Order: sequence, then structure tokens, then C-alpha cells
Amino acid sequence: MENKPMITRSAAGASADSLLDVEQTYRDRAAYYGRFLWRDKSGIIGLLMFLTVVFAAIFAPWIAPYDPLEQNLRESKVPPVWQAEGSWDHILGTDNLGRDIFSRLVYGARVSLTVAFFGVLIAASLGLIIGSISGYMGGRVDSVIMNIINLILSLPYLLFVVFIAAILGRSLINVILIFGITDSPIFARVTRGEVLRMRQSGYVESAISAGARWPRIIFDHITPNLIGPLITLATFEMSAMIFYEAGLGFLGLSVPPSVPSWGNMLAAGRKYLQCCPWIAGAPGLAIMFTSMGMNLLGDWLRDVLDPRLRRSRK
Repeated sequence: MENKPMITRSAAGASADSLLDVEQTYRDRAAYYGRFLWRDKSGIIGLLMFLTVVFAAIFAPWIAPYDPLEQNLRESKVPPVWQAEGSWDHILGTDNLGRDIFSRLVYGARVSLTVAFFGVLIAASLGLIIGSISGYMGGRVDSVIMNIINLILSLPYLLFVVFIAAILGRSLINVILIFGITDSPIFARVTRGEVLRMRQSGYVESAISAGARWPRIIFDHITPNLIGPLITLATFEMSAMIFYEAGLGFLGLSVPPSVPSWGNMLAAGRKYLQCCPWIAGAPGLAIMFTSMGMNLLGDWLRDVLDPRLRRSRK
């Protein structure tokens, strides 16, 4: 009876120490990320570029000086402000229908980021489920799933997407679903490779010996270790989807013409490249700016989420 208080106090002390260790671990992790980002100047630049586009998309009604659909034929093809005939009323000029290009760029960021974010979210979710089942089950299940994935990946991606978009029609939801479904095999292959590696690890074998079923092993023990590689891959795939959406818009297969998007702006400006290059040049630079920022941010995430690199830099 006299030993019980001592045991209780020691247990409480161990619990408090474990909580302090967890807090210290989270603190150290956040400090490491901050130091790594500060040393990687390209990562800071990429983060600022990406946040700039996100800020413009969220606060588009307050940033854009004009309605993106407002037409004024008397002010059509006004050049940017830095040219001799430019005006501060339209900083980046106007298109052939007199619509303010800057306003359309700001609202177009919403379409690109929406397609990229939700498309990658669907692709990553499907790829995570399919790749986890394929890698963990192995055998005939893995063979069938990987044969289907390899068949899809063997198709020319852009032609495959254009074919499906031509059948389904022009719609923002259709574009998101097309990119989400057709891009999922890439996430599935990455997930399968990681699951095959982790399936032989000690903590998975311990869970199996404890009687855990395979769904619990996959989602409780394997999935948390897939977050780093999938986040890095998602960043690069978001950048690619912005390009693909612009390509579909250029071909007239993305969102309807009434919706301001960078792809639609490129399609409208290709007829005026010689006389009014700013109509197509502005959305082209916006696409390049956003993709460059996301690629720089993706490079930083790949480095900071790599456990081997983290151990080598401590």
C-alpha cells in the first residue's frame, strides 16, 4: 500500500515527460522547417509567388478595378500603361472587346487554382486508395491493378484528356473530374512503391502480429508515412494541371467562354499576336508566374519532407 503513491507519481511523471517530448518534437520540427526555408531562398520566393496568386484569387472582387465581363468597344485594344498610348485606367490594357485584362487575370486565377486544387485532391485520394490496396495485397490483385494503370499511362495524356473533354462538354466540374480521374494513376504508382517498401518494416509486422486487419494497417500505420511524398507530388501536379487547363481553354474545351480564365484569354488573344500581343501575353505570363512559384515551392517541400536529407542536415 505504501508503494502505490510512488508508482502513481512516477507514472504521472513519465506521462508529463512524454508530453514534453512530444511538444519539444513539434517545436523542433517547426524550427527546422523555418530554418530550412530561410536558407532556401528559392523556397521563399516560390512561397511568396504562390501566396500572391492565392491572395489575388480570394480577394478578386476587391482587387479587380472592373467587372471582368464588362465590355466597352470604344476602349478596345488599349495598350498597357507603359506604352505610348496606354492609360492608367487599364494597367495591362484591354482586349478586342474592351474588357480590362488585369481584372480578367485576377478572376482567372480562381479558375486555375480551383481546377488545380480539387483536381489534385481527387487524384491523390483515388491514387492513395488504389495504390495502397495494390501494394499491400500484392499477387494477382497487384498485377491486375498495375496492368490497368500502365495501360492508362501508356496513352498520350493530353490527347486522352482532350478526347474526354470533347465528349463531356465545357464545364468547370467536368474539367476538375477529368483531371482528377486521369491523373490518379500517377499517385497510385507512387503510393504503391512506398507501400511495397513499408510493408516489410517492423511496425507493420508488429501490427500484423497483434492481429490488426489490413484496412487498419493501411490507414493507421502506412498512410501517415505517405503524406510527405504525396504532398510533394501534389505540388508539382497542381502546376501541371494549370498548364493543362490553359491548354484545354486554348482549344475551347475548358470552361464556357463567359467564364474568365487564362486559357480562354489565350484563345481570344491568339488572333491579335501581331498587333496587340499584350492580350495573349498577359495570361501567358500569369501561367508562367504561377507555375514557377509552385515548382519552386515543390522543390523546397521535396527537400524538407525527405527524412534522409533531414538527418543529413541536422
